[in-house]
Amino acid sequence: MKRAKTRQILTAPHSWRDMPWGDYFRDALTQQLQPYLGKLYGFHMLKLGNLSAEINTEHCAISHQVNVGSEGELLQVLAQPTQLPFESKSIDACLLAHTLAWSQDPHRVLREVDRVLIDDGWMIISGFNPFSLLGISKVLPGIQRKAPWSGRMFSQMRLLDWLSLLNYEVVFRTRFQVVPWHRQGGKVISAHLPALGCLNIVVARKRTFPLTPTRAKKAPGKAQLRPAVNATRQFRAAKDQDSTL
Repeated sequence: MKRAKTRQILTAPHSWRDMPWGDYFRDALTQQLQPYLGKLYGFHMLKLGNLSAEINTEHCAISHQVNVGSEGELLQVLAQPTQLPFESKSIDACLLAHTLAWSQDPHRVLREVDRVLIDDGWMIISGFNPFSLLGISKVLPGIQRKAPWSGRMFSQMRLLDWLSLLNYEVVFRTRFQVVPWHRQGGKVISAHLPALGCLNIVVARKRTFPLTPTRAKKAPGKAQLRPAVNATRQFRAAKDQDSTL
């Protein structure tokens, strides 16, 4: 598996407006998430990073929502995504809107989020698709210094592999296109060529049991209990023997 950690210094944008067509990306992402935000329930929700903080989640049933990041105006808690100041299994849902794109160690971020999530908690991840027109244009000289091309782009299959290793069940995933001059997105590409969509979304739930059933194996060297079927029969035989004496 290709190494995800990098030594490159990545600077995340402070707002969606810091990148071309950022407002359209934010609005399209918010629209796509609305049906699933309404299904979330619990007491506490984290929104990691400045981009996550700008996603409208007011329709979510979780009322206590906390914006967490290293710096920003909309943040309530200042912390690194790799060192969250929360107890283990204390958070019900976590939104990572393009958080992994500007992370030097996305594996560590996912493990930290997994630590604070409760059993059956929700993790929502979004990012740019490297196989879209937006992702392919990253090879152009000089463009990699600007957002969104300055961030890392992970394929959806790679995200699914990471979540599988953490024993998460993917309940929804999609890729869709956003056309800057149309706020509803590129319907033609999204409907007929979703693999070329520029935005990835993955919604997953934390599971504490194996997703693939396995047969239990008997531990060697352990004594086995005798069947209880003959217990009454043996008791009665001993009682009859005592009465004849």
